[in-house]
Amino acid sequence: MAVNTGNPELDRKVEDWLKWDKNDKNKTEIEEMLKTNNVDALDKIFEKQLEFGTAGLRGVMAAGPSRMNDLTVIQATQGMAKYLLECFDDVKTQGVVIGYDGRYNSTRFACLATRAFISMDIPVYLFSALVPTPYIPFSVCRLKTKAGIMITASHNPKEDNGYKVYWENGAQIISPHDKNILLRSLDNLAPWDEAWDDSVREHALVSDPLENINQLYFDVLSKECLRDELNQKTSLKFTYTPVHGVGAPYVKMAFETCNFQPYIPVQEQIEPDPEFSTVKFPNPEEGKSTLNLALATASRNNSTVILANDPDADRLAVAELQPSGDWKVFSGNELGALLGWWMWTRAEQKGQNRATAAMIASTVSSKILQTIAEREGFLFEETLTGFKWMANRGLQLQKEGYQILFAFEGSTRKPYGFLVTHLEAIGFMCGIHVPDKDGVSAAAHLSEMAVHLANKGSTLTGQLQEIYLKYGHHVSLVSYYLCYDQAVINRIFERLRNFENAPKTYPKSLMGGKYIVKGVRDLTNGFDSRQPDGKALLPTSSSSQMITFYFQNGLDATIRTSGTEPKIKYYTELRASPDQSDRQQVQATLDEMVQALVDEFLQPTINQLIPRPE
Repeated sequence: MAVNTGNPELDRKVEDWLKWDKNDKNKTEIEEMLKTNNVDALDKIFEKQLEFGTAGLRGVMAAGPSRMNDLTVIQATQGMAKYLLECFDDVKTQGVVIGYDGRYNSTRFACLATRAFISMDIPVYLFSALVPTPYIPFSVCRLKTKAGIMITASHNPKEDNGYKVYWENGAQIISPHDKNILLRSLDNLAPWDEAWDDSVREHALVSDPLENINQLYFDVLSKECLRDELNQKTSLKFTYTPVHGVGAPYVKMAFETCNFQPYIPVQEQIEPDPEFSTVKFPNPEEGKSTLNLALATASRNNSTVILANDPDADRLAVAELQPSGDWKVFSGNELGALLGWWMWTRAEQKGQNRATAAMIASTVSSKILQTIAEREGFLFEETLTGFKWMANRGLQLQKEGYQILFAFEGSTRKPYGFLVTHLEAIGFMCGIHVPDKDGVSAAAHLSEMAVHLANKGSTLTGQLQEIYLKYGHHVSLVSYYLCYDQAVINRIFERLRNFENAPKTYPKSLMGGKYIVKGVRDLTNGFDSRQPDGKALLPTSSSSQMITFYFQNGLDATIRTSGTEPKIKYYTELRASPDQSDRQQVQATLDEMVQALVDEFLQPTINQLIPRPE
């Protein structure tokens, strides 16, 4: 087909794409745009190659270089193969590992990626079944491969897919690897010979690690679980849903490993389903809206605890029946407090040396672990947002002799009544055998904690209150505003940095001096007023906005932009001392401060910001 859009550069890109793409459906999509002269759509699709975001590619499955499809997967993997050959002399002996979830095209994408590697004589461990994302970082560590790839879009809508990359240490890739893989991909856009042949499973360089990894993974979990008779004899009933994802058989094996009675499955969601047919969003972070069927199943079966994984089983949501008959869906921060307490309790029982124990949380998560660490005497570290940072830092600390007990990223959006209807970030890393969030092992540890609390006449909710009574209430509130004008976003943050009409003069208080700011950290320009030299300890990035205000009364408030959405997010937490036992008063103070922070710092009316949809 002749290509003449009036833009020679666009014409060249489209002609190359049609020449290279062997997927008839995708080719037809582009050809239809040419027939209707939809130049605007073509220009948008061909403007740039799909770029690495959070450790990989993710996007809608459609034709064109800025979307997820056969050709972009081939191109990305050709670039990755070339880059691995540059980085490692032994990549042709150690190879890579590839897994995939149950989304549309995941299996095919995994096989096409495999073909690119074996074309360069790089061996591939290709799983023969759908696996949870945590299996890939675990496999990289255990099989000592040079990289790992998981084909998944996690909890994105059904139209999306993704390509998540792990480096030789098992952690998600960070710079410069993401940038270098993209650069090598741009040098290898034309598919290699046999690139479209996805019949790779019988190839001499391809092997299936499933049985071996199952054994290794659950051997590790077996050593971490108590596996005592309480687990088998408990009257506690667990209801479980994988939300149409891959988690069911793996959580089943985890329950068997830890000697639990079988969970009660949410039958309508227990099998992988790329349509995610019973939910609006396949994301347990959305709280009640995604858990409706689980709540109904639990109620029918007199079950008091609900466990839910997201479709690739790296996140965990939990709900517990209350004496009132209502259900409490725990926020990520609350689960972080519970699992952190449990992992410390278990380590202490095993005689863990406090001086060599460590826990990690991201900047936007509750600082409950920091408070516990200060009280109990182990190390706490804060990292940038995302498990790629927490895992990489954890692996560094492990090399320094620390035992990594736990890491998490969690937050809480505004609760409506007792049932939290919207959550953010429910990722947990129990130990560092999997240097990433792991919803399978987290489900096992959470269940064992619930069993042992029940044996003592307590509950998850009850233990959470005990934690806050001992260490002080940590009350959080997270939300965001939409802003589609980058100039407005820049103006908001520059005003905060030049509050007194001079650089690095930030607001000193809220409400006319009622609440005093004692410190400011700006990870956009690298400033931290709390450090003797005024320089931030964490990595900085001028391409994103992120300022944290530390108040004298214990409030930490972070305002940041989203890397993928037109949002200005704010994460707040008020840390009260243990003698402040009135949680309602702590909550009232937080609410007042957050409202003032929004009004005075973000100025939503002046800046015409759009509130988060309820």
